[in-house]
Amino acid sequence: MANHIEELKNAIVELEADKVISSVKAGLEEEANPMDMVEGLQAGMVEIGNRFAKGEYFLSELIMSGEIMKNAMALIEPKLAGLEQEYKGNIVIGTVKGDIHDLGKNIVIMLLKGSGYNVIDLGVDVPAEKFIEAVKEHEAPLLAMSVLLTGCQDPMKDTIKAVRDAGLNDVKVLIGGNYIDEKVKEYCGADYFGTTADEGVKVANQVFGA
Repeated sequence: MANHIEELKNAIVELEADKVISSVKAGLEEEANPMDMVEGLQAGMVEIGNRFAKGEYFLSELIMSGEIMKNAMALIEPKLAGLEQEYKGNIVIGTVKGDIHDLGKNIVIMLLKGSGYNVIDLGVDVPAEKFIEAVKEHEAPLLAMSVLLTGCQDPMKDTIKAVRDAGLNDVKVLIGGNYIDEKVKEYCGADYFGTTADEGVKVANQVFGA
């Protein structure tokens, strides 16, 4: 079975969609532990994230691997019903109010899920109240906000202020986007910033001590 899981991991790393699906189906037919298969896929996604960070994989490979993962999970998830799934922790994420771009956010989510986090995706154009509500409901130690438009810098700052005013001072805030830098982080009052998807995973690992 260990060989089967390794095969699954290698297949997703090499972006062999048909092989991933056939391996999942074979595993399910053999009544393999579905969580073992999930862990194999997650290990593959971590390796894909590493390759992306090194410049060996690009945006197209990330998107493709996300689709493969989604299709594989669609087969596995019904078998997970009733099983206790252990996550490293909860992360709330959304695109800041006034911005409807979600490609970067979705890639970060894919890598975070692949690294074993439970991600609560609030979508795009998210108001401060919705972020606060989700963080409280899921007791998430990390809140991530994605932004592409420079004009949404102030709404991002306002959202972080609202989070702090709500008494959520222990919650770490990560902001991400292609133009985000140290100055923007300080202006908005965030704890961390990232410009690439893999940086989001590094921050999460730091926050959760993973």
